[in-house]
Amino acid sequence: MKIVNFKAFEGRNIYSHKKCIRLDLNLDGYSETPSKEIYKFNENLVDMLPELARHRCGIDEDGGFIKRLKEGTYLAHITEHIILVLQNMIGVEVSYGKAREISGDNYYVIYQYEYSNTGIETGKVAVELVNSLITNKSFDLNLKLKKLKEILKSEQLGVSTLNIYNEAQKRGIPILKMGKNSMLQLGYGKYSRTIQATIGSDTSAIAVNIAQDKLMTKELLSMHFLPVANGRKVISSDDAIMGAKDIGYPVVLKPQFGNQGKGVIANIKDEKELSNAYETLIKEFEDIIVEKCISGRDYRVCSVYGDIVAVSERMPPYILGDGISSIERLIKNINEDARRGEGHEKVLTKIKIDDTLLGYLKHKKYSLNSILNKKEKLNLKENANLSTGGFAIDSTELISDENIEICKRAASAIGLDICGIDLICEDISKPLNAGAIIEINAAPGIRMHHNPYIGAKQNVAGHIVDKLFENVPKSIPLVAITGTNGKTTTTRLIGHILTKAGYTVGMTTTGGIYIGEKCIFKGDTTGPRSALAVLTNKDVDAAVLETARGGMIRGGLAYDLADVGVITNITEDHLGMDEIETMQDLAKVKALVGESVKENGYVVINGDDKMSISILHRLKSNIIIFSKDKDNQVMRSNIEKGGYGVYVDNNSIIVQKETHCEKLIEVNDIGITMKGILKFNVENAMAACGASIGLGVKYETIKKALMSFYCNQDQNPGRFNMYNVNDIRIVLDYGHNIQSYKCVLDGVKNVKHNKLIGVIGGPGDRLERDILEVGKCAGENFDYIFIKEHDDRRGRNKGEVADILEKGILTSKFNIINLEKVLVETQAFKRAIEFAEQGDIIVAFIEHPEVFVEIMNNKISETKSAHKLLAKI
Repeated sequence: MKIVNFKAFEGRNIYSHKKCIRLDLNLDGYSETPSKEIYKFNENLVDMLPELARHRCGIDEDGGFIKRLKEGTYLAHITEHIILVLQNMIGVEVSYGKAREISGDNYYVIYQYEYSNTGIETGKVAVELVNSLITNKSFDLNLKLKKLKEILKSEQLGVSTLNIYNEAQKRGIPILKMGKNSMLQLGYGKYSRTIQATIGSDTSAIAVNIAQDKLMTKELLSMHFLPVANGRKVISSDDAIMGAKDIGYPVVLKPQFGNQGKGVIANIKDEKELSNAYETLIKEFEDIIVEKCISGRDYRVCSVYGDIVAVSERMPPYILGDGISSIERLIKNINEDARRGEGHEKVLTKIKIDDTLLGYLKHKKYSLNSILNKKEKLNLKENANLSTGGFAIDSTELISDENIEICKRAASAIGLDICGIDLICEDISKPLNAGAIIEINAAPGIRMHHNPYIGAKQNVAGHIVDKLFENVPKSIPLVAITGTNGKTTTTRLIGHILTKAGYTVGMTTTGGIYIGEKCIFKGDTTGPRSALAVLTNKDVDAAVLETARGGMIRGGLAYDLADVGVITNITEDHLGMDEIETMQDLAKVKALVGESVKENGYVVINGDDKMSISILHRLKSNIIIFSKDKDNQVMRSNIEKGGYGVYVDNNSIIVQKETHCEKLIEVNDIGITMKGILKFNVENAMAACGASIGLGVKYETIKKALMSFYCNQDQNPGRFNMYNVNDIRIVLDYGHNIQSYKCVLDGVKNVKHNKLIGVIGGPGDRLERDILEVGKCAGENFDYIFIKEHDDRRGRNKGEVADILEKGILTSKFNIINLEKVLVETQAFKRAIEFAEQGDIIVAFIEHPEVFVEIMNNKISETKSAHKLLAKI
C-alpha cells in the first residue's frame, strides 16, 4: 500500500464538519483482497491493537469492527480505524472516519484530527503498520507511539490556551489559530481578541516588562505601600553577604529576570550557604537579587481585569519514606501517577531528576540512593511551582477581604489585566502581618485553578473570555455566498447594502479582496485563504464572503458558522473536475455553505432552481426562499412554516413572512436590472435582499442600496458593464458557462441594435460537451463571432478550446463566413471594434475587464484626435 497524498482541512469541509485529513492511497493490487485472506493479518492486528475491539464500525455493539474483520473488510477501511486508535492511544480524542474508492486501487481515507502534524504522521504510521502485517515483518509499535507523542507535545495547545479555547467554544465565539504556537484569535474582525496563554490583546507590554523584572516589581509595589520582602540587587558574593547582613537571615537568592521558580534558592541561613548559592547562580544568570526569606504558606492569587477569581495554595513536591525504597525509587513511583505528565500536558508535572534536584538533595545531605525512614517527609524543591512538580489546593473561598484588596492594588500598580500574585503568609484568610507579595506573574498558568489536586475547580478561563468580550459583540455579521452564476454580483450587492447600513465591510470576490471601499488585492479571491484576510482584519465589522466550489473542495471553509448563507443557484458547471461527476455531487459541495450557518441564522435559497431545492433537507437553520413566481410552492410552504418569502409580483419585489407582505421596491428601480432589462439580476437582487433581511437590515436601507448599485466598472466590474464607443455599444461580462451566456444574451436582446457581435471564449478546464454547448448558444444568437482564448488555457493546448467552440458554433448552422479566430483576447476585442459599425452591439466575454476598458478609452481618444485633425483640415 502506498501513500499518494495528504490534505489537512482546518475547518468545515465537504467531507465532514469536523477537522479532518484526507489520505489518498494506492492499494497496490489489494483493492479486492479482504484482510481475512491475508495470512494472519486479522489475528496479528488485533493482538497489536486490542483497542480496536471497542470500535462499533456502524454496528450498534462493541466489537463491531472485529466482526467486520472476520466477515472480510478491506485495507483502506482498516487503515481508517488504525489511525483513529493510534490517535486515541496518545491521548487525542477523535472518532470520525470513512474510506471511499476513487477508482481501481485508488482510495481515500477521511479521518478526524486535532493537530495536523500528529494527524499526518499517524496516517503514515498506520500505513506502515498495515504493510508490515501484509509482509509479515516486525513493527515496533511502542517506538512509533513514542514518536507520535513527541510530535503531539511539540504542537498541542498549552493547558491555559486550551482552557480558553474550550470556554470560547462554549460561548459560541469563533476561534482562529494563529501560526504554530498557542496563539488564538477569538471572534472575527473589529471585535476580535488575540490571546496566547493568558497574555491577551489588552495586556500592556510595559506591564509585562515590569513583571519580568523582579527588582522593578518590588520597587513599584513598595512605592504603593504594598507589603514586599526587603531586598536588593547584588553584584558579587561579598555584596550578597553584605546585603544579607542588612536584611537578616534567612534570605533568598534569585535571578532578577526569571520564571517558573527557576534559579530560586530559598531559606539560606548563613554566609557559607549564601556564597555557595551565589557562585551556583552566577553561572546561569547575570542579574541576581537577595531578599528576606518570608516564612509561611505559598499562595497564588489570580486577578482577571481587577477581579480576584481564584486562589491556590501551592505545595512543593515531596516524598514519604517507607524504610525500604531509595529516594530515586520514590520519585519514580510519584511520576507513575497518571495525572503527571511532561511539562504542562497534564494536571500535574513529573518531577525531573536534574542538577537542580541533585544540588538540593546534597544541600539537605541526601543523595538519590538515600533511604528515608518510614513516614519521613522530604520536600524535593524549595518552591512550589507546578512546573517543577508541585501541586495545588484550592483556597478561593478562604481569602480575606483585606488580602483581596491588597492583590487588587498590586495588579493595578503593575498595570496588568491578567496576572498571578504570589503571596507568602501564614494563612490567606487572615491579615498578612509578616507576609509579603513575592512576585507578580504576567502570564499566569491557570492549570492549578482548573484542576487543583485538592478542592473545587475555578473557571479562570471562563472569566478571561467573559472579560475580553464584556463590552463588545462576540462576533461580526458574516454572510457566505455560493452558487454557479450570480454569486459575485450578489456578494457585491450585499456588501453595498451593509455599507449603506453603516458597516465597514470586508468582502472577497472573484475580482479581489475589499476592505471598506478599497481593493487590497486583485484576483480570484474566493477561497479560505482570502476569507482569512477579511476575518483577521481589525477594521472589518461585517464580512461578505464569496465562496467558490474550488476553494471549498480544496481547502474547506475558513470560518466556522455564518449568520447567513446564500445559494444563488446550482447549474451544470465544473463537472468532471475534482471528483465532481454529477449534479448531485456539485449540489453536495454547494450545500456546505448552507449547512455551515448558525442555528438561529438564515439560509437564502433560489426557489426556482431544482438543484437548490434538492438540498433543503440538509439545512438546519431558518430558510428564506426567493422566486420570480409569487405562487412558487416551495416558497409558499416555507412561508406557511413561518419562514420568509421574497418574490416578484406586479413588477415589484415583495417580502412576505406569514401573512404580512411588504412591497420593497419596483423592479425597474433596481440599479442592476437596467430598468428591468436584465431579468437575471432580479434574482441576484432578491438573493441579496434575503441575506440582508436575515441580518436584520432595515427595509428602507435595503431599498436605497438596491437603487444605488449599478452594473458599472466601479461597483460591479465585469458583470454586464455597458459602454458606448463611437456609437457602438459594448458589453463586457465575465460569463464563462452556458447559463451565464444565456442570461447575458437574453438581456442584450432587449437593447435596440443592428448587428450583434460576439467575442467569445471559455475556460479550458470544462468538459468538451460544455464548451460545445457554449459555442452552439453563441451561434444561435450572434450575427458575427470572434473566437479567442483565455491567457490561462487551464491544461488545454493552444487553439484547442477555440476549435471546440468553432465546432459548437457550426452545429447551429451559423454561417462560417461570419466567424473569425483571433486567439489573443485583446487582439480579438480590437478586431471586433474595428469591424463594428454604428448601432451594433459587441458582447465580449472576458476575464479581466480593466484591460478592455483601457482599450476602449484609447479608441475614444484616437477618434477625438481624428475629429480634431479633420476640423483643422
